[in-house]
Amino acid sequence: MHKSAAWPLALMYVGLVVYASLYPFADWRDQGIAPWAFLGAPLPRYWTGFDLAINVVGYAPLGGLLALSSLRTGRFQHAILIPVMAASLLALAMEMLQSYLPVRIPSREDWLLNTSGAALGAVGTIVLAKLGAIDRWSQIRARWFVQQSRGGLVLLALWPPALLFPAAVPFGLGQVMERLEEAVGVLLVDTPFLEWLPVRETELEPLVPGAEMLCVLLGLLIPCLLGFCVIRTRTRRALFVLMVLGVGIAATALSAALSWGPVHAWAWLGLPVQVGMAIALFLSLVLTLVPWRTSAALLLLSLGIYLSLLNQAPESAYFSQTLHAWEQGRFIRFHGLAQWLGWSWPYATLVYVLTLIWQRDAKN
Repeated sequence: MHKSAAWPLALMYVGLVVYASLYPFADWRDQGIAPWAFLGAPLPRYWTGFDLAINVVGYAPLGGLLALSSLRTGRFQHAILIPVMAASLLALAMEMLQSYLPVRIPSREDWLLNTSGAALGAVGTIVLAKLGAIDRWSQIRARWFVQQSRGGLVLLALWPPALLFPAAVPFGLGQVMERLEEAVGVLLVDTPFLEWLPVRETELEPLVPGAEMLCVLLGLLIPCLLGFCVIRTRTRRALFVLMVLGVGIAATALSAALSWGPVHAWAWLGLPVQVGMAIALFLSLVLTLVPWRTSAALLLLSLGIYLSLLNQAPESAYFSQTLHAWEQGRFIRFHGLAQWLGWSWPYATLVYVLTLIWQRDAKN
């Protein structure tokens, strides 16, 4: 039996809801208003179609994922009621907590629309199940993927969103060391532990074109190798490689378009990037022939080289300045979470692959 990925995806979506609802997590204070006061507030004078749509659509995936989790665990009779109640309680809690954030405005209408969105998502999942779409996906998954594939599928599903936050190097996820050093340094100021931090004798140097090409190559090769650990046949692996390349290019172009405008959507596609992509495509197709254990070993090796190269390079001053200005824009709530995904995705993949090897060895 395959373990469903619906439940971990639902938990991650809850994290997305909390992040979007309580951002920027600052200036908490009691404003002298009861947290539930918004329930008796008059109707808002101004309301837009965007407000209505975002509150409904934002909770629909959560209701759908929770309903799917109920179906997968055999709780058919609760596949609508429990997901809607859970999503409604979450939405109510978020609205009540917003009363302590001066920059957020709690709203009864938002809560009701969130609940309606969750109900639509749950009902949509039940309808798809009745039409046989859920069973069809189960059959496809059984043909494509091995039994212990839930974690790999979740990570592969999160890879495109992780690429949406602009990176200094295309497909460059996990570049956190420089910011982590700065954050730890600020945290340890005026403490004796500040002297414990290692001090670099020289400043970080920008990546040369060859190193940038290698980072791009590994950035595309790593999700392919991750897929090879859970995909059954060589033919499907080859199709998966083409999917990874297409999705990776589309996500990076979308990130550039949202960051610096549609005119610059392909500005990142320089010669080192093109060469790295071509070599990654060739190597990935060749490696479709190797067994999963070899794929896992190559994935661990690639992650080590990849993270070492990226974290030995600084973010350029121009990139940091542009990114800072962009982070203040309208996509902050969505891309702020994508930034955390971009930082953590390679490390989560590292933990998953080590766990997968241990589980399969223990089973054998």
